[in-house]
Amino acid sequence: MPYQPRVAILVPAADYGEHWHPALARKTAALTAAGLAVEPRVWTDPGDLSGFGLILPLLAWGYPRASARWYALLDRLEAEGLRVVNPVLVLRWNSDKAYLAELGAKGVAVVPTIEVTALDDDALAAARAALGAEELVVKPPVSAGSDGTHRLAADATVPPDARGQRRLIQPFMPGVLAEGEYSLFLFGGRYSHAIVKRPAAGDFRVQPQFGGREEIWAASAAARSLAESALAAAPAATVYARVDMIGDGHGGLAIMELELIEPQLFLNFAPDGGAAFGAAVAGRCSPANHERPVHQPLSRHSH
Repeated sequence: MPYQPRVAILVPAADYGEHWHPALARKTAALTAAGLAVEPRVWTDPGDLSGFGLILPLLAWGYPRASARWYALLDRLEAEGLRVVNPVLVLRWNSDKAYLAELGAKGVAVVPTIEVTALDDDALAAARAALGAEELVVKPPVSAGSDGTHRLAADATVPPDARGQRRLIQPFMPGVLAEGEYSLFLFGGRYSHAIVKRPAAGDFRVQPQFGGREEIWAASAAARSLAESALAAAPAATVYARVDMIGDGHGGLAIMELELIEPQLFLNFAPDGGAAFGAAVAGRCSPANHERPVHQPLSRHSH
């Protein structure tokens, strides 16, 4: 029987509320087809990981709700010299949405974002003036699944759960209602597939738990170029990536988020059923790649 590299895929604890098992099944199937032996480990208590050739945080759902524990895990993975995909450098950087400002500073088109250390009504008013927008979105910098995200009308005050807290403020992008939010998936720096996610009537959130729905989307050349530029600005190369973007209201696109930790990959929409994903991960297990440096950004012209 041929050797199968052992891969630990980090998953939530059994009492985690959201239904994550279908996502695990799809990702495991793609990885197994690529010749990997996959074993789930609870990310909050993964035990001894030294016997694994690769650690994948692909289902470390819930980490924003236990951020101190998450950062402690990243420190441990780094200290023990374990091989992690995506690299710990990328995971730590991507854990806090303050990276959007860094992308913008590097010339990547992003949704305009203002960071406030302790949100109050004065800060909200100042953000409206600075952004030139009456309707805003307020979100925690460490969050997932729209947790703690609020759409604020022109006359709205600070939501109680956000008052005095560190928050990111963005203009509400009406394109999400008319066109939806686009997600592009890249494996090993190469484009795989894309979807468009649309919210339910009366909502602005595109996640399925809020009634959102998704369908396949033929990504434009501009969308692919923007995704590649955003990933090229990350601190290290990525093996898997989901790039979320939205129409900017002026005929262009803007990055909403980079999902480089535990994204839904929607492999059911991939033309190859996830083979490129499996191959990209398996490539990090091969002896030829074991010593390859990972702290190098992708080329802006990778395809």
